[in-house]
Amino acid sequence: MEGTIRCSANYVPLSPISFLERAAVVYGNRISIVYGDVKFTWAETRQRCLKLASALIQLGISRGDVVAALAPNIPAMYELHFGVPMAGAVLCTLNVRHDSAMVSVLLKHSEAKVIFVDYQFLDIAKGALKILSKERIKLPYLVLIPDCDRQLSIVHNRTLIPGDLEYESFLVTGKPNFEIVWPSDEWGAIALNYTSGTTSSPKGVVYSHRGAYLNSLAAVLLNEMPLMPVYLWCVPMFHCNGWCLTWAVAAQGGKNVCLRNVTAAGIFTSIAGHQVSHMGGAPTVLNMIINAPPSVRRSLPRKVAVMTGGAPPPPQVLFKMEELGFDVIHSYGLTETYGPGTVCTWKPEWSSLSPDEQAKIKSRQGLHHIGMEEVDVKDPATMKSIPPDAKTMGEVMFRGNTVMNGYLKNLKATEDAFKGGWFRSGDLAVKHPDGYIELKDRAKDIIISGGENISTIEVESVIFSHPAVLEAAVVGRPDDYWGETPCAFVKLKDGNTATADEIIKYCRDRLPHYMAPKTVIFDDLPKTSTGKTQKFVLRQKAKAMGSISKASKL
Repeated sequence: MEGTIRCSANYVPLSPISFLERAAVVYGNRISIVYGDVKFTWAETRQRCLKLASALIQLGISRGDVVAALAPNIPAMYELHFGVPMAGAVLCTLNVRHDSAMVSVLLKHSEAKVIFVDYQFLDIAKGALKILSKERIKLPYLVLIPDCDRQLSIVHNRTLIPGDLEYESFLVTGKPNFEIVWPSDEWGAIALNYTSGTTSSPKGVVYSHRGAYLNSLAAVLLNEMPLMPVYLWCVPMFHCNGWCLTWAVAAQGGKNVCLRNVTAAGIFTSIAGHQVSHMGGAPTVLNMIINAPPSVRRSLPRKVAVMTGGAPPPPQVLFKMEELGFDVIHSYGLTETYGPGTVCTWKPEWSSLSPDEQAKIKSRQGLHHIGMEEVDVKDPATMKSIPPDAKTMGEVMFRGNTVMNGYLKNLKATEDAFKGGWFRSGDLAVKHPDGYIELKDRAKDIIISGGENISTIEVESVIFSHPAVLEAAVVGRPDDYWGETPCAFVKLKDGNTATADEIIKYCRDRLPHYMAPKTVIFDDLPKTSTGKTQKFVLRQKAKAMGSISKASKL
């Protein structure tokens, strides 16, 4: 249109940093974060994030540098989601269930310049740095986050060595009038999130400021979040940046209720004490809530919206959650889609159906949310949409502004994922006549345990390394508590012996404990004519064994 111009008056790169800037003015005196006895207002949170950004710049951090974090859902972890991008840097939140070996691999791959570490995970971080010290690379600075309720001196006697820093002291070095390093391009990176993968080829998913901004607003809508919600942090902030709710809660001027450890008692106490309106969690968390002992349960002061994802919630779990006063919102997505990419939007006419029918519908993955352009189920070879007959299977594919920029330092994987102009999820699904999709299987045999992705290939490689093992294959077995856990089918070498407990211990000594099998079956492995293990047969066997009971959750 003649006479128009694009300039700073009408075009500003989108960034969720702007949510904090606005919240500090509109909701300045309202509580932003609460963690035990620790409380901050939105004005204080902005001030702390500015000082954090300033301190990072003074440490030598520049635009595009990666800053890592190994911490649970605590105030510092929330502040890092704003403070790091305010310095123009890229936040890389690491899974606290990783061991030192995996953390070292990710620190090396990401080239992180700084790592913020919660005191609880200091030994893991120190172990990772020890591994890295054997290689000729510059080690990242370590900033220790002590517990808010403890003094630094009693956290660990052996904690800090020369060169290490402490979080609150680090903030003091920052300037409160720091000028934010805004993105010059909204497609610039704001976060780096690693997917589950083998230690030899981790996949670092790059998020943009634009994608984070749009997905945060979409999260507000699909969580039906009004102004000033009270959000209980059960979803780890290291999972897709808390499904982008770290930024979304700021957009609405809400209160972030932090939980270091997610327990049924902690959830019910927080809901009652803080009038929680919204929360999220994998089906594991829902299971924890419905199976809480009477001594822990409390009646809810208000309806609590719970977003769940990671695996379809079983119908009986949905029944019990809603009986307790929770409203369950089922979403589905991947790290590559900034967390939730679809939502099973409820239609009023479904409310008159039987409870069984309602639960079946609610366990579907639904359709793309408002921030995603499109989701479809396609034949991966022809790229044609499958018929909406609830029977024909195809691959779930996404297209839109809330799909990742790509995989860090892995152009081939990025090109493969985007082949045909869509993001290929690797998940198999059917499409119902109303267009809603329903997952049926995972093309890559990933096991989802308590919301964590477990690569069967990585577990199998460890089992294979046992001197008595000839062959091994790992599939998911139903588990009352975790949803599913690894089940190993093992064939031993002739003349060798090993017990299930020995194999499990062998894996636990070499892997994060959540990745180790909880079940080991000694048997011949079913094979195809070309010699490939028939995993679908093993999945059927594992399912036929029944679900592992809650009693064996540890």
